[in-house]
Amino acid sequence: MDRKNDGLRLMDGAGYKKIIIACDSYKGCLSSREVNEAIASGVKEWNADDASPEIITLEMSDGGEGMLDAFLSAMKGERVRIHAHDALMRWIEAEYGIVDDTAIIEIAQTAGLALIEPEQRNPMKATSWGVGEMIMNAYRRGVRHFIVGLGGSATSDCGIGMLKAMGDDWKKIRRECSFVLASDVTNPLCGENGAAHVFASQKGADAKMVQMLDDRARKFAEVSAKHFGYDRSMVSGAGAAGGLGYAFLQYFNAEARPGAELLLDEIGFDALIQNADLVITGEGHSDKQTLMGKLPQRILEHGANQKIWLVSGGVSDRQVMLDAGFDRVIQITPDSMPLEEAMKPSVARNNIIKAIRRQFAL
Repeated sequence: MDRKNDGLRLMDGAGYKKIIIACDSYKGCLSSREVNEAIASGVKEWNADDASPEIITLEMSDGGEGMLDAFLSAMKGERVRIHAHDALMRWIEAEYGIVDDTAIIEIAQTAGLALIEPEQRNPMKATSWGVGEMIMNAYRRGVRHFIVGLGGSATSDCGIGMLKAMGDDWKKIRRECSFVLASDVTNPLCGENGAAHVFASQKGADAKMVQMLDDRARKFAEVSAKHFGYDRSMVSGAGAAGGLGYAFLQYFNAEARPGAELLLDEIGFDALIQNADLVITGEGHSDKQTLMGKLPQRILEHGANQKIWLVSGGVSDRQVMLDAGFDRVIQITPDSMPLEEAMKPSVARNNIIKAIRRQFAL
């Protein structure tokens, strides 16, 4: 689906006729929109001549932080605000999107780790109840199709909280609704590569909790398999968002897709970049994991015939990135700058602008 983008169109004198800027957020620092705008400002500040190539900014997300904003920007949907519960069952305001008969659910709006104070994080207690509240709210509005972003969760409850919030309605939702999961996580639910062993420590679990969470997940999967007659606990992505991926796969027959691919398809990215002279992408930190399905790597695959720059807050394995096909790999944070200082939004924005000015001056 090719949609007209209302992004920035600026001035540049480097011989480019069309530049696409499509960066992920710098997590905990700048949103995708803010990163894109800072890069575009760097181009503008470097040159104010009369040359006027088209420069388009595209909000991006891989299904985690910023997923709702990115999809609504692409799909021109309605933003819905509701009262719901966070992972510790505290009342909060949360948002989801509606586009025609499709809801855009970012699970981090309710079950997000960023909503929980570090000293309060405990995946033995954290619940996905609020995700169920968002889905139920959309269902009651008549929505029957869901795109669910599974990034940034504070939970490791296998979606049990979500199912409890739905009550008996989960059976109707199973019959009447379709779900597409936006996630780059490929882990199974249980075992050494499962949700608990890989991700729970990031959510506040100690070694004892990790084993308890894995045992709980395994038991829930066994009971569920007996009920349905099939077991999807080992399916790729079942371990996403503390096992929420499993709940959607097992209980709602969801389809899992890379979040970045979903968004790139929605905005008609392949058509947009056909005649682009330069594509700029990036993320908060780039290393070997960037090439394991993250947004910049997805854009690199789609832009095989374009010049592509990688612009990130920090960069490790620079030569690996260049060998993978990026034309330039740009670290915007000076090596001498402390991380705490670099993470300040105003500092990060200025670092981006300065780095881009230097690159266009080369």
